[in-house]
Amino acid sequence: MTSVFSAEGKNIPCTVIEAGPCVVTQIRTVEKDGYAAVQLAYDEITEKHASKALLGHFKKAGTTPRRKLVEFKANFAGELKLGDVLTVSDIFNEGVKFVDVVGTSKGKGFQGVVHRYHFQGVGGATHGQHNRLRHPGSLGACAWPSRVFPGTRMAGHMGNERVKVFNLQVVKVIPENNLLVIKGSVPGAKGSYLIMEA
Repeated sequence: MTSVFSAEGKNIPCTVIEAGPCVVTQIRTVEKDGYAAVQLAYDEITEKHASKALLGHFKKAGTTPRRKLVEFKANFAGELKLGDVLTVSDIFNEGVKFVDVVGTSKGKGFQGVVHRYHFQGVGGATHGQHNRLRHPGSLGACAWPSRVFPGTRMAGHMGNERVKVFNLQVVKVIPENNLLVIKGSVPGAKGSYLIMEA
């Protein structure tokens, strides 16, 4: 992350995202596929890092192999064709004020209930409780139902899941480097892939 100053002199925390260039590799239609969508590819790779199936797919579009493929459901018939290159200025012009960002959050491994769900633990360290400061406490009921209900908040795997952040403000578009400056933070680690919807 970084920060920029607004016209009023306020320091705005921002995230800089490289958004393109993206290549149109497939156009789906209702007649052929049952739905309308466009497939975009990003992050160019060498041919040895792509499977033969993907090599044929990219050859049909007339472009070099890419690492990331994403579909956007909308009817783009007549507007786009195979092999078209979309840059940040084509989509995220200055007229776009807000975007939704989808990413995979940072994985935090197996975590206890204090970290995962902000439990407070089982009270103080006095009165004989020497090893229960960060424990979840009682889980079940009594003789009935004699079990723990599904969905009970317990320790487990945390993070590494799909997260969508809505209505992030576009602060600046830098078309010469295909950069997008967005107010606030986005899910995922540095260098991870994001999907942005205007």
